[in-house]
Amino acid sequence: MNETREETHDETSQPTAEPMAPAAAAAADDDVSDTADTADTAEAARDSGEAPAIPTLDLEAEADLEERIVTALKTVYDPEIPVDIYELGLIYDIDHQGGGKVEVSMTLTSPACPVAGSLPGEVEQKVQGVDGVEEASVELVWEPPWNPSMMSEAAKLDLGMF
Repeated sequence: MNETREETHDETSQPTAEPMAPAAAAAADDDVSDTADTADTAEAARDSGEAPAIPTLDLEAEADLEERIVTALKTVYDPEIPVDIYELGLIYDIDHQGGGKVEVSMTLTSPACPVAGSLPGEVEQKVQGVDGVEEASVELVWEPPWNPSMMSEAAKLDLGMF
């Protein structure tokens, strides 16, 4: 089969093209198709040393969720101290793990605290009830040990420690 295009002319017609060879037709199809280029672009960026595009997190939404969780935690009180557990410094970490999953690391004022068996469950329920939280878990930790310096200034004022 002839792989070149031949044009024919006569006095009354426009030039016409002969059919393209299969290899040329396949090349033309590749030029038109952009759907496979998406995967190739990411691979090319990786091969060239460029970092691929990373989706941006909605930091405002994360901050809003954190604020709602803290507000919920401020409704939980140690029964022996008239200050909420957040201001007491009993909450060590609030970890948003994506997909609505939140892990809270907390401690108690003492391992012998009479609410050691119930307070972590109450914290878990409060966090679970926050809009945007699908799953909550609480880890009770003892390191570092809690001490009064971990309280907020507001808690120290409430307890007359200034």
